[in-house]
Amino acid sequence: MGQLKIKDKSQREGYRQGEAIAILRYARVSPLKARLVLSQIHGKSVGEALYLLKVLPKKGARIIENVLKSAIANAEQKGLDLDRLYVKKAVADRGPMFRKWLPRAHGRATMLRKRLSHITIVLAEKQEEQED
Repeated sequence: MGQLKIKDKSQREGYRQGEAIAILRYARVSPLKARLVLSQIHGKSVGEALYLLKVLPKKGARIIENVLKSAIANAEQKGLDLDRLYVKKAVADRGPMFRKWLPRAHGRATMLRKRLSHITIVLAEKQEEQED
């Protein structure tokens, strides 16, 4: 049997219709440092998350802010209500690593590891509860 081919990437990864995603690959920030920032915005509304990213004094906050703005633009393109959007999922996965050698004393060398990460942000609309 052949492999099932799904053209839309969002269907393949299990994202639903009312969600917008943005993925930045090979970001020049380590995944650990990016996760520190992403944990701050997870579950927050989009406006609140943008404000937090503006005031956080971290390099990862600038990178993640651009990814969040891209996800907001994707949501607007899909026709989602921007006032009801919140950060449903914010993940930083490990990417490849640059390895360089730094000369040290007595003819030795030390490896420098420049870590990269893949950052994914998923936005969804908050469902308003109906009161009977």
